[in-house]
Amino acid sequence: MNPPAFEIVAPAPPTAGAVGGLRTTNDVVRQQNLSSVLSLLHLHGALSRAQLGTATGLNRSTVTGLVMELTELGLVREIPGAASTGRVGRPTLDLEPDQRVAALSVRVEPHAVTVALVGLGGVVHARLRHDTAAPPTPRRFVEIAASSIEVMRADIDRHYRVVGAGLAVPGLVNANGSVLIAPPLKWHRDPVAARLSDELGLTVTAGNDASIGALAESRFGVGRGVSNLLYIGGAMRGIGGGVIIDGTLLRGTSGYAGELGHTVVDPRGRRCACGRSGCLEAEVSYDLLEPLLGRRKLDEDELDVELGVVRDAAVMAEVARQVELLSIALTNFVNAFSPETIVLSGYLGCLLSVSRERLADAVRVQPLGAEGRTIRLERAHLRSRLMLIGPAELAFAELLSNPAGIRG
Repeated sequence: MNPPAFEIVAPAPPTAGAVGGLRTTNDVVRQQNLSSVLSLLHLHGALSRAQLGTATGLNRSTVTGLVMELTELGLVREIPGAASTGRVGRPTLDLEPDQRVAALSVRVEPHAVTVALVGLGGVVHARLRHDTAAPPTPRRFVEIAASSIEVMRADIDRHYRVVGAGLAVPGLVNANGSVLIAPPLKWHRDPVAARLSDELGLTVTAGNDASIGALAESRFGVGRGVSNLLYIGGAMRGIGGGVIIDGTLLRGTSGYAGELGHTVVDPRGRRCACGRSGCLEAEVSYDLLEPLLGRRKLDEDELDVELGVVRDAAVMAEVARQVELLSIALTNFVNAFSPETIVLSGYLGCLLSVSRERLADAVRVQPLGAEGRTIRLERAHLRSRLMLIGPAELAFAELLSNPAGIRG
């Protein structure tokens, strides 16, 4: 079997530790090598030592030493090789991330709080959803999240080693995990990550849900291996975006980049929660379609089925109107970011499923210089796992950057 091709992006050199002064060059290089090996296993699953060597460019003895250290740290484990060579002698062993090393994934929405336990490799071990009648306050959200995690506590303590928690919020979240504004939740200037961290006794890293979705799809979904990706997440109520440029998530000043839902597509359109008129989020919304369908609380899969069979003229006209405005937005985004791939998730993924030709024309025909471009338009592959895996990636970031830091 030929080893798979990987694109390795070396992590940035770490800053000097608080204890022991400046680290030597050898220390820094070893940390980077440990990070590369663990990250490969995390993203791609079981690999042989030879495959790790090919992907990293490291020699066999160096890979063996790194694997031994990661095994001693309890981060990877050996498993029987994927394919037998039929040769006499010791059977080959592959390496895989130890899925018992886990992170808590938390998502808050206007009408639900979802908590999941996710292992290295993006394996979802458990999930628990708590529905709410109204958007929870930050304080109430922390209570719900903590109580949900407590339900899992016995299983966590018995079988897993939790390294942190990640939190996805539908709003502007700065680098410190404080929410500047989250209109769907009616939150303003709240240190929600610090609140949850104090309650759980764990480091909590928070981020915008759409940017988190972009990160998850680029690592485990349809965007794997894509250096320039535009992700647009359509929750059933609200639209956000994430942009990956040359393999790096675009964060902008204070981490607020990617608010694509507030791009104006009709200046004379509906009033948006942000105060302007005709934003994409205000014009392309399940809230506008739901009354016409005559059914409430459809999830993404149910809506797929409904839109596939509906023949009601009013529903079809509203879908066509929203698709036309979404196509305008996609044209503008392609001109602004020049992505290789555009990924639509959630409600927007449902619109793509029934209007692929029209939306594909928007990214293929209308943008400047379109004759020289090939742009893939895809639906998010992770679907219901997107916002379970995504927040966990925030929590795993420090471990993946410095695997040896788990000591102590």
